[in-house]
Parts: sequence; structure tokens; C-alpha cells
Amino acid sequence: MEVIHKIGRRKTAVARVYLAQGTGKITINKKDMAVYFPSATLQYKVNQPLVMTNNDGNFDITVNVYGGGITGQAEAIRLGISRIMCEIDPENRLTLKPEGLLTRDPRMVERKKFGQKKARKKFQFSKR
Repeated sequence: MEVIHKIGRRKTAVARVYLAQGTGKITINKKDMAVYFPSATLQYKVNQPLVMTNNDGNFDITVNVYGGGITGQAEAIRLGISRIMCEIDPENRLTLKPEGLLTRDPRMVERKKFGQKKARKKFQFSKR
């Protein structure tokens, strides 16, 4: 089996995910997943598509991720892995789609407007 490559995005985080046949080792930016994501919640998010499709321990995954915070990066990796699982077996789509793992979350930070303090917050109004 050759290496499969997919991209996942979330907010400003971009994850390039490479999957090859192996023993279940996940490497993120040349570090082990447990080192890169010390939180169990983030590790769960990354492993979620593998566990749902019963593929945990079957593949070696290498990820290059940049931008955003650690939660955005974890969810970008999750989307990339989910897309790969669908390419390996189209039947996986039926289990991942209802959980929302194949949906690119469109929510981004709203831009700051001129004449205002932030995106929505205004400067204090003084009547007199």
C-alpha cells in the first residue's frame, strides 16, 4: 500500500496527513502524539476516526501541522484522518458522516472593522 495524503483544516490550522501501512504510530511534527498533545481530550479527538472505523493500530500516520492553537490543530488532524479513512474504504463514510467528522467547520475569527474597538465591540459612546 502506498502513502495516502490528505489535508484537514480548522480555523487557521492546516494539517497535512500522510498514512501508510504500519503498527499504529502517530507522529505529529516529528514528535510522538503523546508529547505533542499531552491532553487526553486532544488525543481522543485525533484517534476518533481510527477508533470508529476499527483501524486503530493498523496504520502509521505522519502529520505536518501549522497555524492556530492546539485544539484547532487537533481537529484539523481529525478531519484529515477522516478523509483518508473514506478513501481507503467508502463504507467508512457511513460511520463518520453522522458524527460530523467529514464536515469542514467554517467558523473563522471575524475581522476587526475600522472605527471599532474589535469585530463587534464599539468605542464607548458619549452623548455630551
